[in-house]
Amino acid sequence: MSPVKSLDELKRLREEAIQKRNARATFGNAQVIVGMGTCGIAAGARETMKAILGTIEKDNLNDIVVTQTGCIGLCEREPIVQVVVGEGPKVTYGKVTPQVAEKILKEHVVGGNVLKEHVIEM
Repeated sequence: MSPVKSLDELKRLREEAIQKRNARATFGNAQVIVGMGTCGIAAGARETMKAILGTIEKDNLNDIVVTQTGCIGLCEREPIVQVVVGEGPKVTYGKVTPQVAEKILKEHVVGGNVLKEHVIEM
């Protein structure tokens, strides 16, 4: 990131950061939860989270709340992502790479089709 050169630029950056934070903190039609316990982070959950947030921003997706949680208890299946769309059931996905995360957003969250090949039966 380049250095801030003026007070106006600093104010603009602050407003952009507040807007992004507020977008994540509001209620939406879909909720995406990323397991960010130590086992999840070690398995790549940070990269998965970055991919989710990047896809939402890149594709200008709205009405999606992204949150993180601690250990979900299935360490061997990390990184884990849970998705709830509307009043539907919670779907838990395992071994979610950044590529799989993008596919989950496009096919499940937006398209309504559960990716059965990545679902963890709980």
